[in-house]
Amino acid sequence: QVQLVESGGGLVQPGGSLRLSCATSGINFQMYSLNWYRQAPGKERELVARIASGGTTNYADSVKGRFTISRDNAKNMVYLQMNSLKPEDTAVYYCNTVVSDSSRWGQGTQVTVSS
Repeated sequence: QVQLVESGGGLVQPGGSLRLSCATSGINFQMYSLNWYRQAPGKERELVARIASGGTTNYADSVKGRFTISRDNAKNMVYLQMNSLKPEDTAVYYCNTVVSDSSRWGQGTQVTVSS
């Protein structure tokens, strides 16, 4: 049974930082790409960052230079370090992977950037 559990969200002031974590289980972690998505109120869910099994990373243009995705294959964890946060980064952030053509999601963690 594949499980993804996000943590680390919260309220932060503009310019601040947060580190999101995603604990995974039920998959051979090192074989899979892992993704972070986000969904703001009234908007569609969007891909924020991806890390491939080999470590290659990709980012949405809106977060390049501010966010860093990483993985720890020994701990089956994926992280999203978010710096220089802006109010427009406010959203629910989701961890995601695709297993046997089926997209798997965590429950999400709320990030609010506000003064």
